[in-house]
This record gives sequence, C-alpha cells and structure tokens, in this order.
Amino acid sequence: MSEDVLSEDRHAAKMAKKKAARDKLMAGKTVERGLLVVHTGPGKGKTTAALGMALRCVGHGFKVAIIQFIKGAMDSAERRALAAFGDLVSVQALGEGFTWETQDREKDEAAVRAAWAEAKKHLSDPLIRMVILDELNIALRYAYMPLEDVLEALAARPDGQHVVITGRGAPEELIARADLVTEMSLIKHPFRSGVKAQAGVEF
Repeated sequence: MSEDVLSEDRHAAKMAKKKAARDKLMAGKTVERGLLVVHTGPGKGKTTAALGMALRCVGHGFKVAIIQFIKGAMDSAERRALAAFGDLVSVQALGEGFTWETQDREKDEAAVRAAWAEAKKHLSDPLIRMVILDELNIALRYAYMPLEDVLEALAARPDGQHVVITGRGAPEELIARADLVTEMSLIKHPFRSGVKAQAGVEF
C-alpha cells in the first residue's frame, strides 16, 4: 500500500473520530432561547457583524429592529440596502452624530433618551426576533443613560428575542449578562496611513 493511500486512510480515520466527538457534543445542545450578543473592542467591524446577523434573520423571514444610538441622519448605504426588505427590517438612526462632532452633552443625552424609548418598544415586542442596539455601549460609556435601565429591559424581553449590542467599551455588567461576547481587535487600519474612509468599506 502506498504512502498516499495510508495518508488518506489516516486522515479519514482522524476526521471520523473528530466527527463522532462533534456529534456527541452537539447532541447535548438542546436549549433554544433568545441570546444577548455583545460586539465590543477598538477594532472595526462591530456594526458590520451585527448587520450580518440581521441579514441572517431576514433570510429566515424573521423581523429585525435596528436602533442606532450615535449615528445620525447622515446617509448610510446599509440603511438603503436594508430598506429593500420592507416591513421585515426597521432601522432608526436617532443619534446626533459622534460626540466629538456635536460637542453638546445635553443634546446627546436627549437623543439617547429618545432612542432608548424606541428601543424599549422593540424589546417588549414578541414579533421582533432580533433587536440591534448599535453603539449603545458608547451611550453607556458616557453615562448618557443608566445601565440599570438597560439590564432591566433586557431581562424582561420576550424569551425568543435576540439582542445584539455594539460599541467599544462595553460595561463589565453587560458582558457578564451576555451569552456571546466578541471583542474586535485593532491590528492595522488604513486611516493611520492617511487613507480616508471609503464607500463600501467604512460607509
């Protein structure tokens, strides 16, 4: 028997063993419930990952609500694309823009309060399968609203509803409550080399 055949046989046996272990592991995973997902960290891709999950939900015919706490009225390619899904996706950009642009804490706090009032409506609606609270971590980081209010609403939401919260600097209490936490790391960014934000990548 050639070395190639032996190698193939060993590989097949190894994969069969791995599959059996994986099948056994998956057989014990029977719980189905709404998950709390947090995307945080200094790297790019937190909102993009959340919107990818929204697309996945829409593919199953589930309703999704997206509240953007910091991003404001500036045109967004993502919002234009998601509008194509009609009633399945609701997108509300209720922020006043990045805090260094507004330079008005009172105005920022008012915008966050208005966004949170809308978010709570979605968090209590059992027909909405996923609620994305984009950049909520930023609002919490700057203490524009109490974390306790957020944790209370998350605990009271319908059983099957998933919530995705994005933004750098996620509070430890939120991380402790979450089912899935991903931290985006920054390794390289073209901005540091003088490259401006570009359509199709940043917006």
